[in-house]
Amino acid sequence: MSSLELYGTASCPYTSEMREWLEWSGKDFQEFDVESDQQALARMREIAPAPYTVPILVEDGKVVRVGWQGRGCIVAAE
Repeated sequence: MSSLELYGTASCPYTSEMREWLEWSGKDFQEFDVESDQQALARMREIAPAPYTVPILVEDGKVVRVGWQGRGCIVAAE
């Protein structure tokens, strides 16, 4: 079974939409808020290219989707 991670922010509506889609699809995933969790922010920087746009969906350590339906929220790099 694959491991899914959702990186996003509480203030980004597209993070909420991706979360709802994952839940509706019955997917098991772990969610990280990169605004409130510095370790999650550091991990997002390691696995995704700048500029950092959320939501980011990671499957088995690889980025499989950036943004939601062509939209996303830019996260400050520092």
